[in-house]
Amino acid sequence: METNLDMNRVFAGLGGLFGAAGIAAYAAAAHSTDGHMTTIAPILFIHSPAFLALSVLSRINRAACFGGLVLLLGLLFFIGDLVSRDYAGDRLFAFAAPLGGTLLILGWLVVAATAFRALDYRK
Repeated sequence: METNLDMNRVFAGLGGLFGAAGIAAYAAAAHSTDGHMTTIAPILFIHSPAFLALSVLSRINRAACFGGLVLLLGLLFFIGDLVSRDYAGDRLFAFAAPLGGTLLILGWLVVAATAFRALDYRK
């Protein structure tokens, strides 16, 4: 249970960091018409409350930790690829964005399944 408690804090912290990064990306997008910030900002901002919710959901079901980690990897690959294109002028690695997008979809499905399973145990 100690590890699970730590993941709750990690997910809550990530929620805050993704929220802050989303606002920063929105600000960057407002000052530039080039680049991917208009794509990055809403993705980060949408996932911020998801990680806050995962900090609670992972206390109910350990599978939520797995879903959160899959979402985290997906964000790192997807957002990382877009940022790398803007600032380094090249991809993070071949197929990083599609891999990240696929992991995001998988992560959301794991989180949904976890939530439905947790609801079933409440009866």
